[in-house]
Amino acid sequence: MSKNKKNKKAQLVENFNKPKLKNAILTIFYDQPERTFNYKQIAEQLKIKDPEITKLVFVVLEELTENENLHSVQRGKYKLISRGGTICGKVEIQQQGFAYIVSEELEKPVLVSARNLNHAMEGDKVKVSLYAMRKKQQPEGEVIEIVERAKSVFVGTISKSRNFAFFIPSGKSAFDLFIPNEKLNGAKDGQKAIAKITEWPANAKNPFGEIIEVLGDVGDNNAEMHAILAEYDLPLRFPENVLKAAEKIPDFISEEEIQKRRDMRGVTTITIDPLDAKDFDDALSIRKLENGFWEVGVHIADVSHYVKPGTILDDEAYERATSVYLVDRVVPMLPEKLSNGVCSLRPNEDKLCFSAIFQLNDDAEIQKQWFGRTVIHSNKRFAYEDAQAIIETGEGELKEEVLTLQMLAVKLREARFKRGSIAFERVEVKFNIDENGKPLSVYFKEAKESNQLVEEFMLLANKRVAEYIGKTGDKKTPPTFVYRIHDKPDPDKLMNFNHFIHKFGYGLLLGTPGQISKSMNQLMVNVRGKNEQNVIETLAIRTMAKAVYSTRNIGHYGLSFEYYTHFTSPIRRYPDVMVHRLLEHYLEGGKTANAQKYEDMCKHSSDMENKAANAERSSIKYKQVEFMQDKIGEEFMGVISGVTDWGIYVELENKCEGMVSVNSLDDDFYIFDEKNYCLVGRHTHRKYQLGDEVKVEITRANLEKKQLDFRLVKDKSGEEKNQYFRPENKKKGRRL
Repeated sequence: MSKNKKNKKAQLVENFNKPKLKNAILTIFYDQPERTFNYKQIAEQLKIKDPEITKLVFVVLEELTENENLHSVQRGKYKLISRGGTICGKVEIQQQGFAYIVSEELEKPVLVSARNLNHAMEGDKVKVSLYAMRKKQQPEGEVIEIVERAKSVFVGTISKSRNFAFFIPSGKSAFDLFIPNEKLNGAKDGQKAIAKITEWPANAKNPFGEIIEVLGDVGDNNAEMHAILAEYDLPLRFPENVLKAAEKIPDFISEEEIQKRRDMRGVTTITIDPLDAKDFDDALSIRKLENGFWEVGVHIADVSHYVKPGTILDDEAYERATSVYLVDRVVPMLPEKLSNGVCSLRPNEDKLCFSAIFQLNDDAEIQKQWFGRTVIHSNKRFAYEDAQAIIETGEGELKEEVLTLQMLAVKLREARFKRGSIAFERVEVKFNIDENGKPLSVYFKEAKESNQLVEEFMLLANKRVAEYIGKTGDKKTPPTFVYRIHDKPDPDKLMNFNHFIHKFGYGLLLGTPGQISKSMNQLMVNVRGKNEQNVIETLAIRTMAKAVYSTRNIGHYGLSFEYYTHFTSPIRRYPDVMVHRLLEHYLEGGKTANAQKYEDMCKHSSDMENKAANAERSSIKYKQVEFMQDKIGEEFMGVISGVTDWGIYVELENKCEGMVSVNSLDDDFYIFDEKNYCLVGRHTHRKYQLGDEVKVEITRANLEKKQLDFRLVKDKSGEEKNQYFRPENKKKGRRL
C-alpha cells in the first residue's frame, strides 16, 4: 500500500463518526459471529488510538446492544445476536413505488419491490428476509414482518364515488385507503381530512379506513396548516382537561417561595426577543461588582416549578416535546396560560427563574459561576431591532447595559471561534401574509449583532451547566444527564464536498477536527456575497450530522464543545425541562437518575424535534408554491440547488425552489453523477451541476404536493440559458 493511501486510511479512521463506526463495528461482529469483544479489542481491530473515538466505541456498543444488534454476555463484553438471513430496518418508499430498507446491520440499503412490501408503509420498522446475492451487488429482499407501524393515522384528500370513497394520503405512500360511505364522517369529495386504518385483510390490495376528522376544503389556509400538523402526527389543539389544569395555576408568587430563592429583582434585567414574540424564555441581567468584575445573569423561565412530573400538564408537554413554528402560527408545547403568561418573563413583573450567574472580567473570562433558582424583575422588553439600534448608534434606553453585554458577547464569540466552533449563518425565509393566510411577499431575516448577543450568553449557560454535571463524580460513570450532542461529519461526505468546492477555487483541510472547523469557517467567510454562497452553505450543512439529545455524551462537534446541553428554552423545549429537574436534583445532592429512562425520553424528544422541523419546512414550501401559483409562464433566473437522478432543483432569488424533470431534458440522455453533483449528457456531455445559474419558466404550481415544476428556457439558437460558475467562466457569471 502506498504511503498516500495509508495516510488517507488513517485520516478516515481519525474522522470516524457514529454511523461509520457502527457499520465498522458490526462488520467485525459479522465476520466473527462466534466471538465476544470488549470496547478495547474493537478499538484495537479498527486501529483507533484517539481516546475520544475510543470513548465513542463504547457508546456505539451500548447503542447496538439497546437496538438488539448485540447482546452483553457479561459486563463489558458483547456478542452478535444471530438473525439468520434477516435484518431489521426502516422503510423508505421511493417515487417509483419500490422501497429501500435502511438498516444499521448492512452498509447498503435493501431493495424491496412494491409487490414484496407486504403492506409495509413509509417509516415502518420491518423484518426483511434477504435474497442470496453476490458481493458488491445491491442487496434485495422481502418484508416478512411489520415490527412497528410508523403511523396508523394519515392526512390526505377524499376522492368520492357513489357507494364508497378512496382516501389519498399526502406525502409518500404506496397505498390509498378504501373508505365505505358510512365511515366518511361527513367528508365531501375533494376535502382534506384525517383518516385511520381500521383493518387490512391479507388478500386486500388496499387497507380499509375511516375518517376521524374533516379539516376543510383544499386551499383553505387553516385546513392546509392543520393538514401539515396532522401529516407529521403533531397536535392541532390542547385537550380540554389540559387547558383546565393550566387555568388552575395561580398568577401570583407567594412570599414563602421568594424566600427560598436568590433575589435578583434589584439588578437591571432585560429581555431581547423577536418583535412578535410572546413567550419570553430568557432574560439577561448585568451589573458591575465591587471586585471589578461584571456579573451577568442568564435567567431562564422556571417551567419545572409549575409543571410537575406525573401531572397531565407534564404528560402533554412530554408528548409534544417542542413548540412547532409554522409560517403563520405557533403550536406551543405548553398552554397559553403558561407559555405567554405565568412562565413568560414579561417586563415589569416578578418572575420565577432557574439561573446561571457568571462573574466575568473585561475579557469575558469566567471568574466565578453559580446555578440555582431565582426571582427576577425584567426592567425592559427589547425587540431585536431595538437592541440593534442601540448597538449601531450607541444611544437608547439602558444603553450602557446593552453595550456592555454586547462587548462581552463579542469576546465570547471570538474565543469560541478560536476554539473551533463552526459559523453557519443561514438566511431565514419569512412571508408577509394577509388575514386569510395568503402570502403577499417574501422577505429574509439574517442574524445581526443583537441576535448574536443573546446567542452567546445562551451558549455560555448551556455549556457551563453541561460541564458542571458532566465533570462531577467518576469520569467513567458521570451522573445521568441530558446532553445536546453533535457527531463528527461523515468522512466520505466531507471528501466529496471538498472535491466539489475545488471547482470554485476553494478547499478544506481534512486533517484534525480543529483544522476542518477552522478551514470551514474560512470557507464561509470567503463565499459570503458570492453567487455560489447559498449552494456551498447548504451543501456544507448537509455534510454535517444532525444534533440530537442523548444521555451518552460525545460532545458537540459544530460548537467544538466537549459538554453541551439545552438549558435555556424550557417554555418551548421539553429537554430543557428535563435538564432543569436533573440540575436541581444534583444541586441538592441527589443520586444519579435512571439512565435508560432518560435515554428513552431523549430519543422521543429528538424524534419530535425532527417532526416539528419537517412540518415547519413543509409549511414554508406550501406558502412558496402558493405565492408563485399566479406566475405560471413567467421566467426567472435561479441557481441549481440540488441534483438527483430524476431531475434538477433550482432555487430562485426569492428562495422558492422548483424542479426541472429529467424527462423534460429532451436533447440527450442524462446520467446522474452523484460524486460531482451533476447530470451529464451521454452524447453531448452537457453538464447541469450544483451551483450553475440557469433560466427557468414556471410551468406548474402543485399545492397538494407543495411542488413547483420548471422547464429550462432556451435562447433562439436552442441552447439552454445556463451560466456555469466554474473558475474558467467566473468572469462571465451574472449576479442573481
